[in-house]
Amino acid sequence: MAEREVRWTRTAQRDLNAIVSDIAEDGADNALAVPDRLQRRAETLSDNAERGRVLPELRVVDVYQYRELIERPWRLIYRIEPDAVLIMAVLDRRRDLHSVLLERLVRA
Repeated sequence: MAEREVRWTRTAQRDLNAIVSDIAEDGADNALAVPDRLQRRAETLSDNAERGRVLPELRVVDVYQYRELIERPWRLIYRIEPDAVLIMAVLDRRRDLHSVLLERLVRA
């Protein structure tokens, strides 16, 4: 199986920045360690992107191209391309995906 480049979309990068800001506001010293942890986890998809599960919330409406990899408490949402894995979003898994998507659509 060929390795794919792991690329982060602007949306996913914004998610990562927001996570760091939220953690830093709480005074947590490990705020800067979190993006490294999430990026390392995402890089593991380069040689085995199919291992993440199809998003259950989308599978019920026959959308199969988005997958997730869990790095608690976050969900790395991604799509597999022929030569790359695109990280589409980083979401707190404790939040309802439908609410997050609706919020993003309204904000856009």
